[in-house]
Amino acid sequence: MLTRRGGWELSSSASFCAALLLLHVAVVLPGVVSSQSLKNSNLTATSPWLTLSGGTPLVIAKGGFSGLFPDSSSFSYKFSYVAGSPDTISWCDVRLTKDGNGVCLPDIVLDNCTNIKLVYPEGKMNYIVNGVPTSGWFSVDYDIQNLSQVSLAQAILSRSNKFDASLFPILTVEDLVAQVKPAKLWLNIQHDIFYRQLNLDMRRYLLYLSKHDIPSYVSSPEVGFLSSIVGRFRTSKTKLIFRFLGEDTIEPSTNVTYGSLLKNLTFVKTFASGILIPKYYIWPVTSSGYLESYTSVVMDAHREGLEVFASEFANDALFSYNYSYDPLAEVLSFIDNGIFSVDGVVTDFPITASEAIGCYSHINMSNSDHGKPLIISHNGASGVYPDCTDLSYQQAVTDGADYIDCPVQVTKDGILICMSSINLMEVTTVTTSPFSSLLSVIPEIHDGPGIFTFNLTWEEIQKNLKPAISNPEIQYNIYRNPLYKNDGNFMSLGDFLAFGRDKDLSGILISIENAAFLAEKLGYSVTDGVMRALQDSGYSNQTGQEVMILSKNSSVLIKFRQQTKYELVYMVDESISDMVNSSIMDIKQFAHMIAISKQSVYPVSQQFITGQTKLVQKLQSAGFAVYVYLFRNEFVSQPWDFLSDPTVEINMYVQGAAVDGIITEYPGTAAAYRRNTCSKLGDQAPSYMSPVPIGGLLQIMDPQALPPTLAPMPSLHAADVVEPPLPAVSPKPSSFGAGEESGLPPSQPSYGRHLVASIFLSLVMLCGSLLV
Repeated sequence: MLTRRGGWELSSSASFCAALLLLHVAVVLPGVVSSQSLKNSNLTATSPWLTLSGGTPLVIAKGGFSGLFPDSSSFSYKFSYVAGSPDTISWCDVRLTKDGNGVCLPDIVLDNCTNIKLVYPEGKMNYIVNGVPTSGWFSVDYDIQNLSQVSLAQAILSRSNKFDASLFPILTVEDLVAQVKPAKLWLNIQHDIFYRQLNLDMRRYLLYLSKHDIPSYVSSPEVGFLSSIVGRFRTSKTKLIFRFLGEDTIEPSTNVTYGSLLKNLTFVKTFASGILIPKYYIWPVTSSGYLESYTSVVMDAHREGLEVFASEFANDALFSYNYSYDPLAEVLSFIDNGIFSVDGVVTDFPITASEAIGCYSHINMSNSDHGKPLIISHNGASGVYPDCTDLSYQQAVTDGADYIDCPVQVTKDGILICMSSINLMEVTTVTTSPFSSLLSVIPEIHDGPGIFTFNLTWEEIQKNLKPAISNPEIQYNIYRNPLYKNDGNFMSLGDFLAFGRDKDLSGILISIENAAFLAEKLGYSVTDGVMRALQDSGYSNQTGQEVMILSKNSSVLIKFRQQTKYELVYMVDESISDMVNSSIMDIKQFAHMIAISKQSVYPVSQQFITGQTKLVQKLQSAGFAVYVYLFRNEFVSQPWDFLSDPTVEINMYVQGAAVDGIITEYPGTAAAYRRNTCSKLGDQAPSYMSPVPIGGLLQIMDPQALPPTLAPMPSLHAADVVEPPLPAVSPKPSSFGAGEESGLPPSQPSYGRHLVASIFLSLVMLCGSLLV
């Protein structure tokens, strides 16, 4: 049985599963509302949609939910209706077998999308396909009985192959209709010329299907094929769609480029009712990954009476940096930009398009209601601009953050600054500056060598260094906003406080780490410095904005509790499964809120959610507000259960775990989530806006493919919380950090192991150059 609210389950019997699917969609889930019905119910003579008909854009699931399951598998098709809208259109790439059957396969070459190489190791063949020599395993060399021994596989290496173990059979088009009973079926037919050269007739097969009213849409990139069938389909409900390939690619039946054909849409209208184009035909992207101005292709096609469908949407693709790794934002730019709307999108992740159409379109983007969940930035909007810069903070405010944050560090001359790391090597260009030789190792505060904020004066930092954008997923070659990777200005704590005062914010958050080290080794009280800065800027006696102090050190928060009335947040810096009651009672003595990691709520093994702890409920029952960190948009930062969609992840923590706030590097995505029109629908919300079932993917995974059992996470005990008071600070010299006698190292710390810096750095730079 397939369910979404109770769990994702798929029976081994295809026919039984298909029957239950229909029952599930029609009866079991009254909250399953289609994206079309949500929007069409509000259509008037002046529709908000700028599609050709004024109706809701369509969601076409390419091979089903192929972003997770093997493309064109039964699970993939069925899951697209569980996780997406029930009016989703199922897409099948039709290939012909040796005996003339049509099967659904994502590629004409079967090497990567099936296990055929293992089943028929001697079956490699060579063909000319549309003028291109092509080697591999082809469906035309096997009859349907032979192919019944072959199973489908995930063809894209960046996606999980865990579901390949289920050995999904190759489906004929008739199998797909019988087992899945799709709302509508889209047949994509390519290489008709290739099949005709082998005496296989795709036209005859399609006409056979049409007698049973099977396809709602038929697309093809071949003018000749569509022209040969248009007469037979003029009076049918089936729509013919001309598919454009690359602009410089030659269309095989006319021998002209697709780019040339795009200039003659009047001709296209003679054999098709719509066009299917790669998304970059509409929003071109530069070679450096940024959007250019939109083209007029959608408006031009609509003037000719042609519908426009956009393809190549995938949440785990590296799309334009303008979208900040938010696939929902990308879909919205094609359907709700105030100028045009495509008539449908072809996507590997139909849930995201369903969300965009059903819940995120035509909403008031200026709404700045600071409701739940509370949105707290992490180093500003650090997914967009370098950490803790004026640009990052301004973006966070613009995007709708409730609180912007400043992780305070201290400079050599005693200035408190906002810097996400005490090690300048991680967040600035210090290694290419005149201060690159100031390398040292200080195990108390950092693993490995570093050049630390207290090695340089504030003026030296401002004049000699540039910010460096954080790239936490660089091991996957995923980079953030490279055009602005060194842009923005550093900010002192004073600058930060002045910046935040007149902004539409609920408040500001200051995080403090390494306070004991700074007091003991450098003779500087960072807690006193923060209190003075807040006092001097007027935050200590104003009521318009709240001040939060966050730290993983109880000694820091105890001092603030004793001397101020600020809101205090205790951060648990490890993943835990529970807190014993004594630790909770201890924390209540000095904190109002608790910040815990995402995995402390939903434990994960090999990127699959294995369960849910009771930690959030327990802490809230004890009177704490619970904030969860750290949210990022990059798909590799999310468990597979969240379907490579940061909106699904946020929804899971807000609706599923009822957290009070989220700490995020992309506050714009969180703010958009808070504005969605489905959030107030309660039980009537569409299924794609329901929390994903906990451990749901493991339930439908073959037992042999299950990830290893997760080792128990520790519980937090009182001994983990209690700390000695902060060390006393000896009186500082009047010129803090001005020379040797200040206690701050002018060039290198007197503690820690000194490194032969110039040699080390030279080796680092040499290795880096060799790897480029």
